[in-house]
Amino acid sequence: MPDQDHPLRDRTVLISGASRGIGAAIAVAAAEQGANVVLLAKTDAPHPRLPGTVHTAAAEVEAAGGRAAAVVGDVRREEDVARAVATAIERFGGIDVCVNNAGAIATEPTEALTIKRFDLLHEINVRGTFLLTTACLPHLRKSANPHVLSISPPVNLAPHWLGAHPAYTQSKYAMTLLSQGWAAEFGAAGIGFNCLWPQTFIATSAVAALEDGAEQLASARSPRIMADAAVAITAQPASVVTGRCFLDAEAVTRFAGIDDLSRYGGGEHPTRDLFVD
Repeated sequence: MPDQDHPLRDRTVLISGASRGIGAAIAVAAAEQGANVVLLAKTDAPHPRLPGTVHTAAAEVEAAGGRAAAVVGDVRREEDVARAVATAIERFGGIDVCVNNAGAIATEPTEALTIKRFDLLHEINVRGTFLLTTACLPHLRKSANPHVLSISPPVNLAPHWLGAHPAYTQSKYAMTLLSQGWAAEFGAAGIGFNCLWPQTFIATSAVAALEDGAEQLASARSPRIMADAAVAITAQPASVVTGRCFLDAEAVTRFAGIDDLSRYGGGEHPTRDLFVD
């Protein structure tokens, strides 16, 4: 019988970009539910300015009550993704949840964006999402409640978003369109495909490292809201909750019954995130 209080108990979650920030927070929240967590990330050694590695994240998972496997690798590389999937199968016997969290951001206007940065956006955001998802699919088909969750935004076609940073916007919207397409393509297989995006800025170490980091952090919510939302979504029946793009505040309110969002910080008027009007 499923554990109603710990719906992710003994389920295996594979997360990309999980060394810090939102990815690490999702890993810890899943671990608190008793999940096995496979963390795929490039950060093997400490960054000079950003705390956290895939190994420290794995230690946090185990401290939270889960079982962890750290895989050092790049989501753009097919062999690294295959190794992460193989690790999940060898260590934990399957994959129940795939979280496409790894992402690149470059918000320069078109004439200022180098082709190298353009390629990076699409290699990580689009290619990485496609690679990890397709590698997980054969194993998700065997799960009792399989989910794929992509950290990507609602497709907002307002000109002020389309014109702000077209290359970055297109790469993130591509993740969402892939997810919605897969929800239709694999609907009969009972795999849930959904997207999750922060309603507000999220207080990560990357934000803290910005020149105006202290000011940004004051109006940003904790990564925990994204983690709670991710756990709540992937605990739902996959055949019912699919093809959706949730904001974190909506997901925790609807699925986790959390109405008071002040627990996540950000003050009375947290700053809205990109693509959220």
